[in-house]
Amino acid sequence: MKFFYTLFLLSSWVIFGQKQTDLSYYLPQNTTYNQAIPTPQSVIGHEVGEWHVTHDKLVEYLKALAKSSDRITLDTRGTTFEGRPLILLTITSPQNHQNIDVIRSQHIAATEDHTAVNISTMPIVVNQGFSIHGNEPSGSNAALLVAYYLAAAESNEVKEMLKNMVVLFDPSFNPDGLQRFAYWANSNRSKNLISDPNDREFSEVWPGGRTNHYWFDMNRDWLPVQLPESKVRLETFHKWLPNILTDHHEMSTNSSFFFQPGIPSRTHPLTPRLNQELTSKIGDFHARALDKIGSFYYTEESFDDFYYGKGSTFPDINGGIGILFEQASSRGHVQESDNGLLTFPFTIRNQFTAALSTLEAAVHMREDILKYQHDFFKNARSEAKKLKGKNIVFGDEKDAAKAFELAEILRRHQISIYELKEDAIIDGKAFKRGYSYVIPTDQKNTRLITAMFEKRTTFEDSLFYDVSAWTLPLAFNLDYAEGVSSSNLGEKITNLKRKPGRVSGKSNYAYVMEWHEYYTPKVLNQILKSDLRVKVGMKQFSTNGKTYDYGTIMIPVQNQTKNPEELYAFLNGLAQDAHVEIDAVATGLTQGIDLGSNHFKSLTPPKVAMIVGSGVSPYDAGEIWHLLDQRYDMSLTRLDTDQLDRADLSRYNTIILPSANLSKSAAEKLTLWVENGGTLIGFENAVRWLDTNKLIKLDFKKMERVAKNVTFEDRSDYNGAQVIGGAIFEAKLDRSHPINFGFKNNKLPLFRGSTIFVNPDKQSYNNPIQYTKNPLLSGYVSKPNLDSLALSVPYQMQRLKRGKVVAFTDNTNFRAFWFGTNKLMMNAIFFREEL
Repeated sequence: MKFFYTLFLLSSWVIFGQKQTDLSYYLPQNTTYNQAIPTPQSVIGHEVGEWHVTHDKLVEYLKALAKSSDRITLDTRGTTFEGRPLILLTITSPQNHQNIDVIRSQHIAATEDHTAVNISTMPIVVNQGFSIHGNEPSGSNAALLVAYYLAAAESNEVKEMLKNMVVLFDPSFNPDGLQRFAYWANSNRSKNLISDPNDREFSEVWPGGRTNHYWFDMNRDWLPVQLPESKVRLETFHKWLPNILTDHHEMSTNSSFFFQPGIPSRTHPLTPRLNQELTSKIGDFHARALDKIGSFYYTEESFDDFYYGKGSTFPDINGGIGILFEQASSRGHVQESDNGLLTFPFTIRNQFTAALSTLEAAVHMREDILKYQHDFFKNARSEAKKLKGKNIVFGDEKDAAKAFELAEILRRHQISIYELKEDAIIDGKAFKRGYSYVIPTDQKNTRLITAMFEKRTTFEDSLFYDVSAWTLPLAFNLDYAEGVSSSNLGEKITNLKRKPGRVSGKSNYAYVMEWHEYYTPKVLNQILKSDLRVKVGMKQFSTNGKTYDYGTIMIPVQNQTKNPEELYAFLNGLAQDAHVEIDAVATGLTQGIDLGSNHFKSLTPPKVAMIVGSGVSPYDAGEIWHLLDQRYDMSLTRLDTDQLDRADLSRYNTIILPSANLSKSAAEKLTLWVENGGTLIGFENAVRWLDTNKLIKLDFKKMERVAKNVTFEDRSDYNGAQVIGGAIFEAKLDRSHPINFGFKNNKLPLFRGSTIFVNPDKQSYNNPIQYTKNPLLSGYVSKPNLDSLALSVPYQMQRLKRGKVVAFTDNTNFRAFWFGTNKLMMNAIFFREEL
């Protein structure tokens, strides 16, 4: 039997190596196609599915379509980090194109509170997006076919559909990742296609094509909006408020096809029940279409609609309906699977079929879905009016930048924000004008505001596909208060601007800069790079009527590489660029430590490297790379694990190890480097590796998990409930410790996605960060995990001969929007000698 199976596979390889799949495999054959419209093959040089389309060829074809079809216009909305265009097609009837601005205005007006709605003649708006994960390519390859079909099909059905619909068509949510994966799959393709799962074609090299340039999972960025690709797609979303948004993905090779709704109990409570009912009715169209071509599928068994930062869930809090598609992935051109040979063309055809069934559903359910969107905002406004006068204020009297960055997210989501009218003490917290903002809850996007600011600790289900908490003011470590009177509203902000930076004046003695502002590490790095002498204050002091906190940076004027005039001009330029304040002082005599005190410690320039490659989490590494490169303009050498044995580590005084599990030889190399004076900073799973390899000795809390009254059927759910998938917890700080310089409060919200629990050191001063007795602020955690987390420590530092090892059990840089804890890593880098 095994012989015949092997013979079948061999013959299949030959067949797929010789036969090309043409358009007839994919397209409906009950219509004619306009011969003036170019086919994909005529532009990209190969049939769809024969090779993986590269992003440049994808764009080239869609430009050709837009040029030849009066149903399509193409806009370039921006570029990726690697300079690839972020394009959008608008596909509708020629008549609608002539009236497109009016259609959009009427569509948006129907969501406003002053509009008399007549939905009977309104087109429905569908936003179709493909392959936000670059190594899930069947979506973008199917986009070639969908665009061609909508441009060239001459059936009355298609023409009538386009009269009643505007399609916002994003063929590649992730151009950089798609290009990276297409290169891999194509460069490893054989003439005689190999389906053996062990073949190199199916095993990308690190970091893979899933992510963007900085290795971010962009399907988690719809809510925080920190990446250029996300910013343009969000702008499109709010410009149009589409009724349906589709998100085409891939999953494991041995799966089939999934479409929403997902598991009902894992839908966010803020999502209306009708949303899921309409999603289910749309699913009926997918089922019929997939039945027709004989493709298997499932629904309501996995995935969820909880985290609003995903493409298939974000529309649900904005009056639309998000649809997730997950297609079993061939990961190349053809691969063996539990369901037989899975070909790349087959995966493309399923995605194409689901894209068309979405459009069919949208046309048939047009009035119901338009009414749902209108009622969503109507009901939201009614809820908002009940909250009138109960507004939200947020800010940080020491850090205008963090407050600005959160305000910028709100602006991108078209949430109205106001200046704080005047300095105020609210709920015992100080809010300073210019450093704080007020959000009226009585506005159109009130449900989105609630989703961003709520702290939720009770849940219907204990399993989450993604994080269970993302409370934005906690992520930014900002003071905030709810239920604030409208009397605190100043002027409405129509042009959000950063607080200007400056040097207060010229000095012939010294300049001082508090460490609170978010972008102070960028300033300090530039100062140190310029070979200027810099010191950090280990204690508080006061001068000129102002108190300076722990970690204040002091730059002497005399005995520098720049004369006083040059130094002033240099610092003023840095202050303006980074929007920070630097104060001139004329005397070293202060209240507290004087400027000549030994409690001011000299700083040396950081020379930073980070270990990347096999065994390292690309997400964690990418977040660190992005932070240092994009926000703080710091040079970062990336040391690949494959080259680590040959690398000259003496070039660096700081090495960062993201969540990782490395080899024994890597441990030996790093141990020797630390012993000779280096500082090694490890995060999350790397902490266990550091302990196992004796670079640090930690006392881990031991957990015994015993499942009682759990059936075999429920064992997976039980084990899943013990995972901390992403929640927010409270820690108390010793602010006098250098690791905590720049934090003004004694408490700090920390994001946690691991179950690594470390007991505190016997010496209290070695526990500058410690979880509180009741640490849960927002999100889900099981009772055993919460008990273990209480009073544990997320940070430890130990000496190893001349060097130091710093261990963080948590991710301080999560997804680029956890601004509130970025400074923990920066403190470990800049103040490494004082830890």
